[in-house]
Amino acid sequence: MSELSINTTQNVKINFIAASVGERLGAFFIDFFIIISYTTVISIVIFDWLQLNQLMANLDNWSQGAIFLMLYSPIIVYSLVLESVFEGQSLGKKILKIKVVKIDGYQAAFGDYLIRWFFRVIDVLSFFGLPGLISVITTKKSQRLGDLAAGTAVITLKNKINISHTILEEIGEAYVPTYPLVIKLSDNDMRIIKETYQRAAAKNDHEVIYKLVAKIESVTGIKNQSGNNSDFIRVILKDYNFYTQNM
Repeated sequence: MSELSINTTQNVKINFIAASVGERLGAFFIDFFIIISYTTVISIVIFDWLQLNQLMANLDNWSQGAIFLMLYSPIIVYSLVLESVFEGQSLGKKILKIKVVKIDGYQAAFGDYLIRWFFRVIDVLSFFGLPGLISVITTKKSQRLGDLAAGTAVITLKNKINISHTILEEIGEAYVPTYPLVIKLSDNDMRIIKETYQRAAAKNDHEVIYKLVAKIESVTGIKNQSGNNSDFIRVILKDYNFYTQNM
Protein backbone atom coordinates (compact mmCIF):
# COMPACT_ATOMS: atom_id res chain seq x y z
CA MET A 1 0.00 0.00 0.00
CA SER A 2 1.17 3.54 -0.75
CA GLU A 3 1.42 6.10 2.03
CA LEU A 4 0.26 9.67 1.46
CA SER A 5 1.43 12.66 3.48
CA ILE A 6 -1.15 15.44 3.60
CA ASN A 7 -0.53 18.85 5.17
CA THR A 8 -3.61 20.23 6.92
CA THR A 9 -4.52 23.91 7.08
CA GLN A 10 -2.69 24.00 10.44
CA ASN A 11 0.51 22.82 8.73
CA VAL A 12 0.22 19.44 10.39
CA LYS A 13 1.49 16.54 8.34
CA ILE A 14 -0.88 13.58 8.54
CA ASN A 15 -0.13 10.25 6.93
CA PHE A 16 -2.83 8.27 5.16
CA ILE A 17 -2.81 4.96 3.35
CA ALA A 18 -3.88 5.07 -0.29
CA ALA A 19 -6.83 2.84 -1.06
CA SER A 20 -5.70 -0.44 -2.58
CA VAL A 21 -6.60 -1.57 -6.08
CA GLY A 22 -8.89 -4.17 -4.51
CA GLU A 23 -10.75 -1.56 -2.47
CA ARG A 24 -11.20 0.72 -5.46
CA LEU A 25 -12.38 -2.14 -7.66
CA GLY A 26 -14.72 -3.29 -4.91
CA ALA A 27 -16.26 0.18 -4.63
CA PHE A 28 -16.55 0.36 -8.43
CA PHE A 29 -18.44 -2.94 -8.66
CA ILE A 30 -20.78 -1.95 -5.82
CA ASP A 31 -21.57 1.28 -7.65
CA PHE A 32 -21.90 -0.63 -10.91
CA PHE A 33 -24.39 -3.00 -9.28
CA ILE A 34 -26.42 -0.03 -8.04
CA ILE A 35 -26.43 1.48 -11.54
CA ILE A 36 -27.48 -1.81 -13.13
CA SER A 37 -30.23 -2.20 -10.53
CA TYR A 38 -31.53 1.30 -11.32
CA THR A 39 -31.47 0.57 -15.06
CA THR A 40 -33.35 -2.68 -14.56
CA VAL A 41 -36.03 -1.06 -12.40
CA ILE A 42 -36.51 1.76 -14.90
CA SER A 43 -36.79 -0.69 -17.78
CA ILE A 44 -39.35 -2.86 -15.99
CA VAL A 45 -41.48 -0.08 -14.50
CA ILE A 46 -41.37 2.50 -17.29
CA PHE A 47 -41.25 0.37 -20.41
CA ASP A 48 -42.85 -2.96 -19.42
CA TRP A 49 -45.48 -1.86 -16.91
CA LEU A 50 -46.30 1.65 -18.10
CA GLN A 51 -45.64 0.89 -21.77
CA LEU A 52 -43.86 4.20 -22.31
CA ASN A 53 -42.22 2.88 -25.46
CA GLN A 54 -45.62 2.76 -27.15
CA LEU A 55 -46.34 6.35 -26.17
CA MET A 56 -42.94 7.39 -27.51
CA ALA A 57 -43.49 5.73 -30.90
CA ASN A 58 -45.19 8.82 -32.31
CA LEU A 59 -42.50 11.22 -31.10
CA ASP A 60 -39.59 12.50 -33.15
CA ASN A 61 -36.03 11.34 -32.47
CA TRP A 62 -35.10 14.48 -30.52
CA SER A 63 -38.04 14.07 -28.17
CA GLN A 64 -37.31 10.39 -27.66
CA GLY A 65 -33.68 11.22 -26.95
CA ALA A 66 -34.71 13.85 -24.40
CA ILE A 67 -36.90 11.35 -22.56
CA PHE A 68 -34.16 8.72 -22.49
CA LEU A 69 -31.68 11.33 -21.24
CA MET A 70 -34.04 12.38 -18.46
CA LEU A 71 -34.65 8.77 -17.38
CA TYR A 72 -31.02 7.68 -17.44
CA SER A 73 -29.24 10.90 -16.41
CA PRO A 74 -28.84 9.61 -12.81
CA ILE A 75 -26.58 6.91 -14.24
CA ILE A 76 -24.49 9.44 -16.14
CA VAL A 77 -23.90 11.80 -13.20
CA TYR A 78 -23.99 9.14 -10.45
CA SER A 79 -20.39 9.45 -9.29
CA LEU A 80 -20.23 13.23 -9.76
CA VAL A 81 -23.34 13.95 -7.70
CA LEU A 82 -22.66 11.49 -4.89
CA GLU A 83 -19.00 12.43 -4.47
CA SER A 84 -20.00 16.10 -4.34
CA VAL A 85 -22.79 15.51 -1.82
CA PHE A 86 -20.93 13.02 0.38
CA GLU A 87 -17.58 14.84 0.22
CA GLY A 88 -15.59 12.37 -1.82
CA GLN A 89 -17.63 9.20 -1.43
CA SER A 90 -20.03 7.32 -3.65
CA LEU A 91 -22.16 4.60 -2.06
CA GLY A 92 -19.53 2.03 -2.96
CA LYS A 93 -16.78 4.13 -1.41
CA LYS A 94 -18.87 4.64 1.73
CA ILE A 95 -19.38 0.91 2.15
CA LEU A 96 -15.67 0.14 1.73
CA LYS A 97 -14.61 3.20 3.75
CA ILE A 98 -12.49 4.93 1.12
CA LYS A 99 -12.64 8.58 0.14
CA VAL A 100 -11.42 11.11 -2.44
CA VAL A 101 -9.20 13.84 -0.95
CA LYS A 102 -7.01 16.61 -2.28
CA ILE A 103 -3.33 15.81 -2.01
CA ASP A 104 -2.66 19.34 -0.72
CA GLY A 105 -4.76 18.71 2.39
CA TYR A 106 -7.86 20.68 1.43
CA GLN A 107 -11.33 19.24 0.98
CA ALA A 108 -11.90 18.41 -2.67
CA ALA A 109 -14.34 20.81 -4.35
CA PHE A 110 -16.99 20.30 -7.02
CA GLY A 111 -14.52 21.26 -9.73
CA ASP A 112 -12.19 18.48 -8.63
CA TYR A 113 -14.97 15.89 -8.71
CA LEU A 114 -16.00 17.24 -12.13
CA ILE A 115 -12.51 16.70 -13.53
CA ARG A 116 -12.44 13.15 -12.15
CA TRP A 117 -15.86 12.54 -13.68
CA PHE A 118 -14.77 13.77 -17.12
CA PHE A 119 -11.74 11.49 -17.07
CA ARG A 120 -13.91 8.44 -16.37
CA VAL A 121 -14.35 8.26 -20.14
CA ILE A 122 -10.65 7.40 -20.41
CA ASP A 123 -10.04 5.73 -17.05
CA VAL A 124 -13.10 3.51 -16.82
CA LEU A 125 -15.03 3.40 -20.10
CA SER A 126 -12.19 2.90 -22.57
CA PHE A 127 -10.33 -0.39 -23.11
CA PHE A 128 -12.28 -2.12 -20.32
CA GLY A 129 -10.88 0.29 -17.69
CA LEU A 130 -7.23 -0.63 -18.34
CA PRO A 131 -5.94 2.99 -18.49
CA GLY A 132 -7.27 3.75 -15.01
CA LEU A 133 -6.13 0.42 -13.58
CA ILE A 134 -2.61 0.76 -14.97
CA SER A 135 -2.39 4.32 -13.66
CA VAL A 136 -3.46 3.29 -10.14
CA ILE A 137 -0.94 0.45 -10.08
CA THR A 138 2.02 2.42 -11.45
CA THR A 139 1.69 5.89 -9.88
CA LYS A 140 3.33 6.67 -6.55
CA LYS A 141 0.08 7.79 -4.89
CA SER A 142 -2.14 5.20 -6.57
CA GLN A 143 -3.90 7.80 -8.71
CA ARG A 144 -5.91 7.19 -11.85
CA LEU A 145 -5.63 9.74 -14.66
CA GLY A 146 -8.61 11.69 -13.30
CA ASP A 147 -6.88 11.95 -9.91
CA LEU A 148 -3.68 13.20 -11.51
CA ALA A 149 -5.60 15.88 -13.41
CA ALA A 150 -7.64 16.96 -10.37
CA GLY A 151 -4.83 16.75 -7.82
CA THR A 152 -6.72 14.17 -5.77
CA ALA A 153 -6.12 10.72 -4.36
CA VAL A 154 -8.30 8.00 -2.90
CA ILE A 155 -7.45 7.03 0.68
CA THR A 156 -8.69 4.38 3.04
CA LEU A 157 -10.34 5.67 6.19
CA LYS A 158 -9.57 2.46 8.07
CA ASN A 159 -5.94 3.42 8.65
CA LYS A 160 -6.26 7.13 9.27
CA ILE A 161 -3.70 8.30 11.77
CA ASN A 162 -4.94 8.94 15.28
CA ILE A 163 -5.36 12.56 16.34
CA SER A 164 -2.91 11.98 19.21
CA HIS A 165 -0.11 11.86 16.62
CA THR A 166 -0.72 15.49 15.57
CA ILE A 167 -0.87 18.83 17.38
CA LEU A 168 -4.66 18.67 17.16
CA GLU A 169 -6.65 18.24 20.35
CA GLU A 170 -10.27 17.26 20.85
CA ILE A 171 -12.21 20.26 22.15
CA GLY A 172 -15.94 20.60 22.50
CA GLU A 173 -18.06 23.45 21.19
CA ALA A 174 -18.52 24.74 24.75
CA TYR A 175 -14.80 24.81 25.47
CA VAL A 176 -13.63 28.00 27.25
CA PRO A 177 -9.91 28.84 26.82
CA THR A 178 -7.73 29.98 29.70
CA TYR A 179 -4.54 31.38 28.19
CA PRO A 180 -4.99 33.83 25.25
CA LEU A 181 -1.22 34.43 25.08
CA VAL A 182 -0.79 30.91 23.77
CA ILE A 183 -1.09 32.36 20.24
CA LYS A 184 2.52 33.55 20.64
CA LEU A 185 3.50 29.95 19.93
CA SER A 186 3.73 28.45 16.44
CA ASP A 187 2.54 25.13 15.05
CA ASN A 188 6.10 23.85 15.26
CA ASP A 189 6.35 24.97 18.91
CA MET A 190 3.15 23.09 19.72
CA ARG A 191 4.35 19.97 17.93
CA ILE A 192 7.56 20.00 20.00
CA ILE A 193 5.63 20.66 23.21
CA LYS A 194 3.17 17.83 22.60
CA GLU A 195 5.80 15.30 21.55
CA THR A 196 8.07 16.19 24.46
CA TYR A 197 5.23 16.03 26.96
CA GLN A 198 3.97 12.67 25.66
CA ARG A 199 7.44 11.12 25.92
CA ALA A 200 8.01 12.54 29.40
CA ALA A 201 4.58 11.50 30.65
CA ALA A 202 5.10 7.96 29.37
CA LYS A 203 8.31 7.75 31.43
CA ASN A 204 6.92 9.71 34.43
CA ASP A 205 9.78 12.15 33.88
CA HIS A 206 8.51 15.04 36.01
CA GLU A 207 11.76 16.98 35.64
CA VAL A 208 11.35 17.27 31.87
CA ILE A 209 7.71 18.29 32.28
CA TYR A 210 8.74 20.94 34.84
CA LYS A 211 11.37 22.34 32.44
CA LEU A 212 8.84 22.31 29.61
CA VAL A 213 6.36 24.33 31.67
CA ALA A 214 9.10 26.80 32.62
CA LYS A 215 10.02 27.24 28.95
CA ILE A 216 6.40 27.86 27.94
CA GLU A 217 6.02 30.46 30.69
CA SER A 218 9.22 32.27 29.74
CA VAL A 219 8.39 32.41 26.02
CA THR A 220 4.73 33.40 26.28
CA GLY A 221 4.50 35.25 29.58
CA ILE A 222 1.79 32.82 30.71
CA LYS A 223 1.69 31.78 34.34
CA ASN A 224 0.54 28.33 35.34
CA GLN A 225 -2.82 28.82 37.07
CA SER A 226 -3.64 25.16 37.59
CA GLY A 227 -0.80 24.28 39.94
CA ASN A 228 -0.34 20.97 38.12
CA ASN A 229 2.24 20.93 35.35
CA SER A 230 0.60 18.17 33.33
CA ASP A 231 -2.80 19.84 33.50
CA PHE A 232 -1.20 23.12 32.45
CA ILE A 233 0.35 21.61 29.32
CA ARG A 234 -2.89 19.88 28.35
CA VAL A 235 -4.76 23.20 28.67
CA ILE A 236 -2.08 24.95 26.60
CA LEU A 237 -2.54 22.41 23.80
CA LYS A 238 -6.31 22.76 23.83
CA ASP A 239 -6.21 26.55 24.03
CA TYR A 240 -3.89 26.73 21.03
CA ASN A 241 -6.27 24.59 19.02
CA PHE A 242 -9.22 26.75 20.12
CA TYR A 243 -7.61 30.02 19.06
CA THR A 244 -6.10 28.78 15.79
CA GLN A 245 -9.34 27.11 14.72
CA ASN A 246 -11.39 30.22 15.43
CA MET A 247 -9.09 32.93 14.08
